[in-house]
Amino acid sequence: MSLKIALAGNPNTGKTTLFNALTGSSQHVGNWPGVTVEKKEGLLRADKSVVVEDLPGIYSLSPYTLDEVVARNYLTKERPDAILNIVDASNLERNLYLTTQLLELGIPMVIALNMRDVLQSRRDRLDAGCLAESLGCPCIPISALRGDGIPAVVQTVLDAAHGKGTRMPHPIAFDAPVERELASVAVILKGKIAPELERWASIKAFEQDWEALAEFKLGKEDMAKLKAVAEEAEKRLDDTGSVAITCGRYAFSERLVGRCLAIKAAGALTASDRIDRVVTNRWLALPIFVAVMGLVYYIAISTVGTMGTDWVNDVLFGEIVPRWLDTMQERLRLSAWLFSLVKDGIVAGVGSVLGFLPQMLVLFALLAILEDCGYMARIAFIMDRLFRRFGLSGKSFIPFMVGTGCGVPGVMSSRSIENINDRRLTVMTTTFMPCSAKLPIIALICGAVFDGSFWVAPAAYFIGIASIIVSGVMLKKTRLFAGDPSPFVIELPAYHWPGVMGVLRTVFERGMAFVKKAGSIILLATVLVWFLSSYDFRMRQVDEKESMLCTVSSVIAPVFAPTGFGDWRATAATITGLIAKENLVGTYRVLYQPPEDGTDGGQANEAGRTEETAALQPAESAVEEEPEDGSDYWEDFRRSYTPLAAFCLLIFNLLCAPCFAAIGAIHREMSSPRMTLFAVSYQCVFAYAVSMVVYQFGRLFGAERHFGFGTIAAAGLVVCAFYMLFFKKTFKAEEDR
Repeated sequence: MSLKIALAGNPNTGKTTLFNALTGSSQHVGNWPGVTVEKKEGLLRADKSVVVEDLPGIYSLSPYTLDEVVARNYLTKERPDAILNIVDASNLERNLYLTTQLLELGIPMVIALNMRDVLQSRRDRLDAGCLAESLGCPCIPISALRGDGIPAVVQTVLDAAHGKGTRMPHPIAFDAPVERELASVAVILKGKIAPELERWASIKAFEQDWEALAEFKLGKEDMAKLKAVAEEAEKRLDDTGSVAITCGRYAFSERLVGRCLAIKAAGALTASDRIDRVVTNRWLALPIFVAVMGLVYYIAISTVGTMGTDWVNDVLFGEIVPRWLDTMQERLRLSAWLFSLVKDGIVAGVGSVLGFLPQMLVLFALLAILEDCGYMARIAFIMDRLFRRFGLSGKSFIPFMVGTGCGVPGVMSSRSIENINDRRLTVMTTTFMPCSAKLPIIALICGAVFDGSFWVAPAAYFIGIASIIVSGVMLKKTRLFAGDPSPFVIELPAYHWPGVMGVLRTVFERGMAFVKKAGSIILLATVLVWFLSSYDFRMRQVDEKESMLCTVSSVIAPVFAPTGFGDWRATAATITGLIAKENLVGTYRVLYQPPEDGTDGGQANEAGRTEETAALQPAESAVEEEPEDGSDYWEDFRRSYTPLAAFCLLIFNLLCAPCFAAIGAIHREMSSPRMTLFAVSYQCVFAYAVSMVVYQFGRLFGAERHFGFGTIAAAGLVVCAFYMLFFKKTFKAEEDR
């Protein structure tokens, strides 16, 4: 039977970095039994028979969040062979609060004192021997980022799991009055639960945490005695049991840190403190945040990433692959429909999506650097200050940050929010953030319509944040989501240089996930789009304007006319985007095929084009030149939409219902088909309203000076939004009872 080692610690202590170092590539991601909290486990590199379970990052074993419930249930019920508690040595006192609780579980434990490089840079001295003697378990200084001390930790935790050379950790001692009360509780529990859990159960009973004691299935008489003893203890102490225990833990941690840690310059500002004086400044924090994210998207979308994307689109999938396919066609003599499927369907659709992979990899790398160096934690702190003014919690911003990589884990990470209304609100709005699947849409419109303008990509990011704030304010004023925002506590780690291997691992994992999706879901979708755009309902191969896709999409297209993109191609692309957002790009690539004879395909002159586009077409055509290599597949796309209409197309697809996978995650987190339907409906209606308002007012105040029924409807939407934002009263919690 394999050994199990649980990796436990606070968030932002380097737990993920250590887990990656311990397990390497032998990692698996799933869900904990019975719940949807993400579970990561892997095999120990040094011994493949040892399983390392990466518990969610938590601050306490008290069941305030689902993450804490999962961690506590695993430790008390599964009983791993050893606990590897990773502690941020640069913030020792705060981290020891969880450590004091782990000591009470009666499980062999090893403490990894991470970030010793930070201590060395401060010239502080930590006496690990003193700490180990006081806690009763080995304490080993390491630097997970640099890999220092990890072999020693691995050997020590293996010895602990095997019961070699280590003694059982001993729980901390509280003040004498509290210890007397705990002793009276222990008398009732004596012999009724396992001896190694008596101390832990006594503390839980004293805190009146009856949920924690439910697993022991004590009789009604014993439970009544425990409640009576706990209530009497509170009267004698003139305080609640939970407060007395919490104060005792912090008092112990403070005394222990005073004995074991020698601070070189007590009270002096560290480098992190000096940086935070600027980046978390009340007035400078938000402008710096805007500048940082603008620079990130500028590098990824408009400069460095674009170089790679241009080569992949124009050279690899524009010249090399088509030329190779033409050569293979001459040799193999494939039938016309099969060759069209391969070239115009699979290669065109999937290739167009993969063409934006270089930009995505650059963005992944930059975001990983910001996260690894400690700035992302500051962003959550900064946004809490902003969100709380609108009745939202900064804790919601953590799912939003995760959602920039993928909406599914972003939605799932909302479990750390205690308040159910705040959690549901976060689940509904997380997918407003532009995830990696939406990046090809941003890059397409930015490059094809706006000539790579630097402002388009950051604008998409901040439109997502603005939509979250506006939605949060409006929904908070409804009975369904009313209530005070959840309290927000976050650890701010010391700034440090990001690890190269950690950044590369993040980029590789996210990039591979995107490639796998392109090779599966997007492949199937582009084949389906090719089929529907090539055949009519009688199964005859026809021109795309007579195809099934055009026929069906043309019926729906007028619905989107007030938003500026009421043509059948945009409708078809938007619908396929519900399967996976990248499909929008793949669908457009299949529908906008380059003309075989090198002439203008004429696709921009179809009836579905907007009046505004038709008016501007002659001027645009006069200045556009066909590329010599004929590899610019998006010229027809550029001619089909004005910049305003294209930007509204971008807005709608950024804010509308996410992909099927994210909708499934929303359903799991909502645990209600009704709430899921409400969430998806709200996202679609909100996206339609925003894109309609932008388009109609853009036409009104732009060069066209157009005023019509759509303008009146858009004005009505703005009035309703202003009423919800500034005039409607908020439901109070008392009214809901």
